[in-house]
Amino acid sequence: MGKRPSFEKSLEALEEIVAELESGQLTLDEALERYERGVALHKACAEMLAAAEKRIEVLLKGSDGELTTRPLKADEEPPREDES
Repeated sequence: MGKRPSFEKSLEALEEIVAELESGQLTLDEALERYERGVALHKACAEMLAAAEKRIEVLLKGSDGELTTRPLKADEEPPREDES
Protein backbone atom coordinates (compact mmCIF):
# COMPACT_ATOMS: atom_id res chain seq x y z
CA MET A 1 0.00 0.00 0.00
CA GLY A 2 1.47 3.37 -1.05
CA LYS A 3 1.82 6.46 1.05
CA ARG A 4 -1.11 8.88 0.84
CA PRO A 5 -0.21 12.12 -0.97
CA SER A 6 0.10 15.21 1.21
CA PHE A 7 -2.65 17.82 1.37
CA GLU A 8 -0.48 20.23 -0.58
CA LYS A 9 0.22 17.71 -3.37
CA SER A 10 -3.45 16.78 -3.57
CA LEU A 11 -4.51 20.42 -3.71
CA GLU A 12 -1.92 21.13 -6.41
CA ALA A 13 -3.21 18.20 -8.49
CA LEU A 14 -6.78 19.43 -8.02
CA GLU A 15 -5.81 22.92 -9.21
CA GLU A 16 -4.18 21.41 -12.31
CA ILE A 17 -7.34 19.46 -13.07
CA VAL A 18 -9.46 22.59 -12.75
CA ALA A 19 -7.15 24.43 -15.16
CA GLU A 20 -7.36 21.57 -17.66
CA LEU A 21 -11.14 21.47 -17.43
CA GLU A 22 -11.40 25.25 -17.82
CA SER A 23 -9.14 25.20 -20.87
CA GLY A 24 -11.81 23.52 -22.97
CA GLN A 25 -9.13 21.50 -24.77
CA LEU A 26 -10.11 18.07 -23.40
CA THR A 27 -12.28 15.53 -25.11
CA LEU A 28 -15.46 14.54 -23.31
CA ASP A 29 -13.88 11.29 -22.09
CA GLU A 30 -10.78 13.13 -20.85
CA ALA A 31 -12.92 15.73 -19.12
CA LEU A 32 -14.98 13.03 -17.38
CA GLU A 33 -11.82 11.25 -16.22
CA ARG A 34 -10.38 14.51 -14.85
CA TYR A 35 -13.68 15.36 -13.18
CA GLU A 36 -13.83 11.96 -11.44
CA ARG A 37 -10.23 12.34 -10.28
CA GLY A 38 -11.00 15.87 -9.08
CA VAL A 39 -13.94 14.67 -7.02
CA ALA A 40 -11.72 12.02 -5.39
CA LEU A 41 -9.03 14.61 -4.65
CA HIS A 42 -11.59 17.02 -3.22
CA LYS A 43 -12.88 14.31 -0.90
CA ALA A 44 -9.35 13.40 0.21
CA CYS A 45 -8.51 17.08 0.90
CA ALA A 46 -11.73 17.54 2.88
CA GLU A 47 -10.93 14.46 4.98
CA MET A 48 -7.39 15.68 5.66
CA LEU A 49 -8.70 19.10 6.73
CA ALA A 50 -11.28 17.51 9.04
CA ALA A 51 -8.61 15.32 10.63
CA ALA A 52 -6.32 18.31 11.11
CA GLU A 53 -9.13 20.31 12.69
CA LYS A 54 -9.78 17.51 15.19
CA ARG A 55 -6.13 17.49 16.13
CA ILE A 56 -6.05 21.25 16.69
CA GLU A 57 -9.07 21.66 18.93
CA VAL A 58 -10.73 19.47 21.48
CA LEU A 59 -14.30 20.21 22.47
CA LEU A 60 -14.77 20.15 26.24
CA LYS A 61 -17.81 20.30 28.41
CA GLY A 62 -17.22 22.29 31.58
CA SER A 63 -18.74 21.51 34.97
CA ASP A 64 -21.43 24.11 34.22
CA GLY A 65 -22.40 22.23 31.04
CA GLU A 66 -20.97 24.92 28.74
CA LEU A 67 -18.97 23.76 25.75
CA THR A 68 -15.54 25.33 25.29
CA THR A 69 -12.54 24.60 23.12
CA ARG A 70 -8.85 24.40 23.85
CA PRO A 71 -5.79 23.51 21.80
CA LEU A 72 -4.93 19.83 21.64
CA LYS A 73 -1.61 19.07 23.31
CA ALA A 74 1.00 17.52 21.02
CA ASP A 75 1.14 14.27 23.01
CA GLU A 76 -2.64 14.00 23.45
CA GLU A 77 -4.81 11.76 21.32
CA PRO A 78 -7.94 13.35 19.81
CA PRO A 79 -11.20 11.96 21.19
CA ARG A 80 -12.96 9.34 19.14
CA GLU A 81 -16.26 10.30 17.56
CA ASP A 82 -18.16 7.81 19.76
CA GLU A 83 -16.81 9.35 22.99
CA SER A 84 -18.50 12.24 24.77
